[in-house]
Amino acid sequence: MTGPGGLPVTPRALRQEIRKRKLARPTCGLAPGYVQANLVVLPQERAFDFLLFCQRNPKPCPLLEVVEGGSTEPRELAPGADLRTDIPRYRVYRDGALADEPEDVVRYWRDDLVSFLIGCSFTFERALLEAGVPVRHVEQGRNVPMFVTSIPTKAAGAFAGPMVVTMRPIPREKVVTAVQVTSRFPAVHGAPVHIGEPEAIGIADLARPDMGDPVTINEGEVPVFWACGVTPQAVAIRTRPPLMITHSPGHMLVTDRRDAEYAVF
Repeated sequence: MTGPGGLPVTPRALRQEIRKRKLARPTCGLAPGYVQANLVVLPQERAFDFLLFCQRNPKPCPLLEVVEGGSTEPRELAPGADLRTDIPRYRVYRDGALADEPEDVVRYWRDDLVSFLIGCSFTFERALLEAGVPVRHVEQGRNVPMFVTSIPTKAAGAFAGPMVVTMRPIPREKVVTAVQVTSRFPAVHGAPVHIGEPEAIGIADLARPDMGDPVTINEGEVPVFWACGVTPQAVAIRTRPPLMITHSPGHMLVTDRRDAEYAVF
């Protein structure tokens, strides 16, 4: 079954297209109603520190699943998926520097690598749309704008650094609705961390995101900021682990789990 533009609408079919290298685009708007996840892969010697980092920073790093060393299958979220191939684009960091941005990471995989799947705010966008709240980057066919902020995370072992946020412009009269809707999804970042005044969190220019694409902000709209699962990448640049594999910002693992499973009513 396919949706608009001939794209598959089921997670398994999407992952198959991605694995075949037939779909290499950001995953926002794809498979609505299903949970999407950020990926962080680290050597086992760094895994406990990062697990502790996620526990101390549940807003930017809401942990959905940990996949044991050497395994490539997220059995809880997407049985049969392969974490080395089923994301449209990856990033490979070495000593904190971006070394590669490949379409698969098969050649980088090692038996000592532990994988962490972290909630993604793309998951609650369907709920926003159903509540009448516009999602501008989906409307414009762009990747969500992401910004490195001055908000510090809580350090854990070797990991510390700034929080990354996503921004969505929301009509002023719908901001309360956006807060209410997203607060029902704590497993995928939940309610916003900041509303308005981007300079208060270290953002100088909304037209120049650190990652993703700029979007139009109309008169009467307020920039609203949610914690983002790209935060570990900003932390990697700061703390320089010898190896970290992640998704490329906006290019997520589309899982088999329904967003409603993670909603709190």
